[in-house]
Amino acid sequence: MIRGWYTGASGMNAQQHRLDAIANNLANVDTAAYKRDVTVSKSFSELLLRRTNADGVYKTVFGSADAAPVIGKLGLGVEINENYTDFEQGSFRETSSASDFALSGKGFFVVQTPFGERYTRNGNFFVGKEGILETKEGYPVLGENGLIHVEDGEFKVNKDGMITSLADNSVVDRFRVVRFENERYLQKTGSSLYSANDITGEPVIAEGKERPEFMQGFMETSNVNVVQEMVKMIEVNRAYEANQKSIQSEDTMVSTLWSRVAVRRG
Repeated sequence: MIRGWYTGASGMNAQQHRLDAIANNLANVDTAAYKRDVTVSKSFSELLLRRTNADGVYKTVFGSADAAPVIGKLGLGVEINENYTDFEQGSFRETSSASDFALSGKGFFVVQTPFGERYTRNGNFFVGKEGILETKEGYPVLGENGLIHVEDGEFKVNKDGMITSLADNSVVDRFRVVRFENERYLQKTGSSLYSANDITGEPVIAEGKERPEFMQGFMETSNVNVVQEMVKMIEVNRAYEANQKSIQSEDTMVSTLWSRVAVRRG
């Protein structure tokens, strides 16, 4: 019976983690280029239940056989296996702003922060006071030659990410775009930024067919489907309640057992 408590509790804990991820997805449904989180659970190894009143080995014409056959399995609960980010492409929304960009395809802008380079899909940029292209938080966006200087604010970007000044038609720079071997494990650090780790591998400069297409004057929306997330939330709530009721049933049985034992001994 005690095992039933732990099994139900592990189920409630797993559903709580799923609910947290779903709630965060719904809270960021209007965040530019937000990528939804997905929580994956796995079950603990199951135990085989055998009949206990017929143990031993008996002989047949085909060899030996177990006299205590398996009569079922006993589950031991679940645990969170991983929490990863789904980088499925979001849709595009036109803004008509020259400093807004969307990436059509896999890849990330590179941003310079006080904590090192960070990566983002959110191309909602603006030109700062010093003529440097920055994120809304004030972090400079990096080109292949370093900081991107567009002093006059009049520039255009082609599909390859080449930045050209409209004043004299000169090439300013080219956006630095990177890709990762295992992008799904990038760590979210807030403000639509991601950091790399040992699992994702080192960032690789995207070139050729692996380089995404740039869309100036557009923004990528989040890839969160509100209807799907709401359905998942209902599913999680039902599963949580089922595990909760199983714990309550176990508690009632244990209480009944101890009360009867106490009465008999008294």
